[in-house]
Amino acid sequence: MENDKIVEEIKKILNKIRPYLNSEGGDLEFIDYKDGIVYIKMLGACQDCGALDSTLKDGIEALLVENVPEVIEVKNIVDEV
Repeated sequence: MENDKIVEEIKKILNKIRPYLNSEGGDLEFIDYKDGIVYIKMLGACQDCGALDSTLKDGIEALLVENVPEVIEVKNIVDEV
C-alpha cells in the first residue's frame, strides 16, 4: 500500500518535469518503481540527447531523491535492438 503512495508522488514530480522535456522535443515514460529505484524511459529527442546523463542524474534523479525519501536512484530503460 505504501508503494502506491510513493509511485503517486513520483508521477506527480515527473509530470512537473514533462513540460521542460516537451519544450526540447522530448518526453519520458514512467516504467516502474522497485527497491528505491525509479525506472523511466526517455522518449523523443531525449533518447539521443548529448545531455541525457546530466538531465537524468542532475535533473530528474536529484528532484526525485530530494522530494521522495524512498527514491535512491533513477535508471533509464533502453530498448534492446
